[in-house]
Amino acid sequence: MERRNAPGDDVKPNPQTSRGVATQRKPQKHIRPTLQIIAEMLILHRTAFRRRPIIPKSLSKHATVPQQTRNFHYSPPQKNKDHDSTRKEDPRLGHILSNDFADIREKYDTPKFPIVLVHGLLGFSELHLAGPRFPGLKYWRGITEALTANGVEVLIAEVPPSSSIEVRAARLAEVIEQKANGRAVNIIAHSMGGLDSRYMISRLQPPNVSVLSLTTIATPHRGSAYADHVFDTLGTLTIARIYKALNHIGFETDAFLQLTTAYMRKFNTQTPDNAAVRYFSYGADLVPHFASVFRHSHAIMQRAEGANDGLVSVASARWGTYKGTLENVSHLDMINWTNRWRWYLMKLTYGHERSFNAVAFYLDIADMLAKEGL
Repeated sequence: MERRNAPGDDVKPNPQTSRGVATQRKPQKHIRPTLQIIAEMLILHRTAFRRRPIIPKSLSKHATVPQQTRNFHYSPPQKNKDHDSTRKEDPRLGHILSNDFADIREKYDTPKFPIVLVHGLLGFSELHLAGPRFPGLKYWRGITEALTANGVEVLIAEVPPSSSIEVRAARLAEVIEQKANGRAVNIIAHSMGGLDSRYMISRLQPPNVSVLSLTTIATPHRGSAYADHVFDTLGTLTIARIYKALNHIGFETDAFLQLTTAYMRKFNTQTPDNAAVRYFSYGADLVPHFASVFRHSHAIMQRAEGANDGLVSVASARWGTYKGTLENVSHLDMINWTNRWRWYLMKLTYGHERSFNAVAFYLDIADMLAKEGL
């Protein structure tokens, strides 16, 4: 179990009281990266729905993969020799997972107990952008189907997308209680979903929910320097205006401040691990290419925290037993949100083959849980 940081003060953004034109326009360039991320997610919905996921023949006997499920590949950026050399010498990265999940193996062991998938900030189970008659956009794209095909019982937990950790955790407990029917479960959580899970396990301790293990993927256990940057740059007045606009359209905003490093220092001291639960974690180290949606946020985080996936640093992602650092993988790549056209262009331009398959990654996590007797 890792040592917790000492409690810290809450974030105190720099106030911006001026109502001048310059003050109003300045925040827009800092909001743009976040808007770009949302825009790219919508673009991916249109460009990526082409193929079914690659499921080994040995898995096909367990389940049939729906026709609407597709296959997504990761596109590694141009190699940076200096960065690669530094990465291999950095002990903070732990075991570097370079090509461990490039391809799907023929056989994976199946865990004894159900796996609960918990999404991160702004997450969802399935989103129908073009109406119910068209294929929905799934958060766990192709992952649920692949796990099911390998005989894993998968439970999808959907919580309020931008509510506080406390609210999301309470909903998570309700979902598990309803779907698990008293059975013990293993939780795999992406990003903020790991914080919801930790709060539920340690603070709520629901009597009808039994958690055997929690595997967090790119979870900001110690907050995110990029969240700090956004709050410090925009200032109190601008943040209040943005919150008011979001609340007006029914969008909750309680989650954002909770992702800062100061808030998470306090959170960690108040949320100790449960000795009866096994904790595993993964992080990622991205080298963004020139057109990456994470180029701006990655640069900010690289200066503040070092290796990161564009939103969460490796240092922040480490929790419990750290299983390793995914090489050249972004925050969205880890849930199969990869633009196939980008991969095609990178292969055409640099001759780079894919080095990460999210489906293989989650199958391997399930295999690991099975080998741990879970």
